Amino acid sequence: MNNSEKIHHVTQNGGLYKRPFNEGFEETPMLVAVLTYVGYGVLTLFGYLRDFLRHWRIEKCHHATEREEQKELSLIYSIFTIFWQDFVSLYQDFENFYTRNLYMRIRDNWNRPICSVPGARVDIMERQSHDYNWSFKYTGNVIKDVINMGSYNYLGFARNTGPCQEAAAKVLEEYGVGVCSTRQEIGNLDKHEELEKLVASFLGVEAAMTYGMGFATNSMNIPALVSKGCLILSDELNHASLVLGARLSGATIRVFKHNNMQSLEKLLKDAIVYGQPRTRRPWKKILILVEGIYSMEGSIVRLPEVIALKKKYKAYLYLDEAHSIGALGPTGRGVVDYFGLDPEDVDIMMGTFTKSFGASGGYIGGKKELINYLRTHSHSAVYATSLSPPVVEQIITSMKCIMGQDGTTLGKSFFSWKISWAQ
Repeated sequence: MNNSEKIHHVTQNGGLYKRPFNEGFEETPMLVAVLTYVGYGVLTLFGYLRDFLRHWRIEKCHHATEREEQKELSLIYSIFTIFWQDFVSLYQDFENFYTRNLYMRIRDNWNRPICSVPGARVDIMERQSHDYNWSFKYTGNVIKDVINMGSYNYLGFARNTGPCQEAAAKVLEEYGVGVCSTRQEIGNLDKHEELEKLVASFLGVEAAMTYGMGFATNSMNIPALVSKGCLILSDELNHASLVLGARLSGATIRVFKHNNMQSLEKLLKDAIVYGQPRTRRPWKKILILVEGIYSMEGSIVRLPEVIALKKKYKAYLYLDEAHSIGALGPTGRGVVDYFGLDPEDVDIMMGTFTKSFGASGGYIGGKKELINYLRTHSHSAVYATSLSPPVVEQIITSMKCIMGQDGTTLGKSFFSWKISWAQ
């Protein structure tokens, strides 16, 4: 890629962080952008035409429709009523416009079943469609050694051989596959306690708590931290789990421009000056939601500036490190490690085990008071089943490898190589 094809951003934020923040992004060529939009426009026009043909039954309709039995029941019911009563449509035609007319044309590029470990190359089940991708039929053949460009297996720990597999297999024999209970009942194993102590040590925080699902870690814990009368300031490109958690909390949500510290500071100033709408009372809490690495854009949060702003205006900071933990920073401890910051400056450190650690689940780290509060108030902790023991062991083994506590220098050598490669 030529230097002319990159956009470089070198910014400072009013002296909040003295070191320049450098980011390089690939600029989309104008021809590619124009052709992409023209393509969408053409597909949309043909989509409306095909929907018109489907409506008059000129073209066969494959998408979900109401059952005939429902219409018959509605007819019987109407006999006993003055007006015609019909079922409310379960499927809205326009809501599925994109799926019917655009996505179906290229559906075979997604959700293809793999039948191997998600390594650098994978084996894929071959399938065919005879109705333009509305349904698929598997041929029984396997396409081998397909280049894997879509896995979150960043460090290669999701393998079926090696120390992680051997440790997980041993725990499987001892503990079984699942706990079948919540942490508050009989689902709290010694392995869970070991993992949480290790995670706290890895993050450099006082305590940590683990959860069975990364998405639920955000969506179920944010409502436990803020509620009505609180204010959430969310980056416009935050993940859906953060957005859902913010909405479920009942707090007021205001969105700032992506990685734009001027936009964030303006919202903070307004929140302090004007308070809550109508009453003008001070907000109970102000919570800033950001991600370490934004997965769709690849941009890194301007964490030093965010921390400076949160200290200046006495707000709380919730950091989602789903994509940065284990893979970013000189020792793999995420974006905090990348900038050389103090973990105590981040109030709620969240992350997942589904990427760098080759497992599943999520965690939240912070002060002991915070973690003790979440153990009794988080819906994900109270009602959800505990992490599977083999999965816990997978995380422990991979994390110890990254930390250099497995008796080898594999983790240290990897990050030394990564730093030298970046330089």
